[in-house]
Amino acid sequence: MTSAGNSRSLRSIAIPVVAFGIAMGWLEGAVVVYLRAAIDPGAAPPAIDPAAFAWYAPLEVARELATLVMIGAVGWLAGATKLERLAWAAVVFGIWDIIYYVTLNIAIAWPATIQDWDVLFLVPAPWVGPVWAPVGVSLALIGFGLAAARQLRMGRSIVATPRHVGAGLAAGGLVILSFLIDSGRVMAGETSPWSGWPIYWAGMVLAVAAATTALRGAGTDPQRTRHT
Repeated sequence: MTSAGNSRSLRSIAIPVVAFGIAMGWLEGAVVVYLRAAIDPGAAPPAIDPAAFAWYAPLEVARELATLVMIGAVGWLAGATKLERLAWAAVVFGIWDIIYYVTLNIAIAWPATIQDWDVLFLVPAPWVGPVWAPVGVSLALIGFGLAAARQLRMGRSIVATPRHVGAGLAAGGLVILSFLIDSGRVMAGETSPWSGWPIYWAGMVLAVAAATTALRGAGTDPQRTRHT
């Protein structure tokens, strides 16, 4: 049974949210194809001439931040509570990221494999890693985001204690750190194996454990400690 704030069904929200994520991912991929063609059409992704990119760098950083604002806005509009808004934002982010790579593969045949290096983000410094790593994060965001949204739409609470929140923040920090470790050498053109993978997997395991225990602690008792 749902409350007035949760009267919309999971499907009625999930369909437009997923559609937005797919459209946004395709648009992002198209923008990157155009940007690369304008800056350095001869370069193989993710490499690009730093001198040629310098003029575009502030604009690109602003575009990335605008993307995060758009994702947050969709999550806010889709959810009825703070946690549900976060869950839908995670779903949009994950779908957007995966469709982005699909678009690039269709348009320019890159990435050729999930082992290819990519520059993932530019704030506050370039994040780099093999394509499979951000895709793994995105799949987790989609899965746990949908699971959390479903439970909340069913009127069940999700227990998010300070321990869960701390573990989630630590896990995110580890994953981000794993993408920053090789930034300098990859941006300089080196393509040796990723040295950040142990930190990445430590962060992913911690994140999955925290999310799983929070979801399993769900209940319908309004007296329970919960995050809504």
